[in-house]
Amino acid sequence: MKYKIHGKKVKVTDAIDSYASAKLKKLDKYFGEPDNLMATIVLKPAGVMFVTEVTIPAKRIVLRAEDKNKDLYASIDLVFDKIERQIRKNKTRMNKKAVKEKAAEFVNDFDIEKEEQDKSKIVKRKEIELKPMSEEEAILQMNLIDHDFFVYRNSKSGDIELIYKRKDGNYGTIKEK
Repeated sequence: MKYKIHGKKVKVTDAIDSYASAKLKKLDKYFGEPDNLMATIVLKPAGVMFVTEVTIPAKRIVLRAEDKNKDLYASIDLVFDKIERQIRKNKTRMNKKAVKEKAAEFVNDFDIEKEEQDKSKIVKRKEIELKPMSEEEAILQMNLIDHDFFVYRNSKSGDIELIYKRKDGNYGTIKEK
């Protein structure tokens, strides 16, 4: 798998680069053609902690994990463990026929705009391409990117919906009347 690693206020040494690369190579077994994928690894400080973010856009499904730790190498270990857990946890969902067809091509669904300075409290803006999908696919995508909500276009009704994870572990949806 190809990768880009960069540090925000952290110097990425050869040792850090090779350590992250070795961890990433262990994930190759989960992908049919890992050489066609590009993973992004971001290292940044957060106070006395280090944050490691990994994003792998894989065939319309985006895998994303983030971890904080006082030790940079421990943070790298933990974030790759999270990615591997996500893959294993959602393996049965990804093998369903409806999801297999949707996961056949490589597309990165999110275009992130640069942060605009504004007097309001909005600190980040994103534009997303809403692809038609079932509720099950939306839940899978939400879990893979490790978010509590996901916006999508319902393939049955054509409506734009928001699916979210409830405190009781179940899911809810919101749509316009």
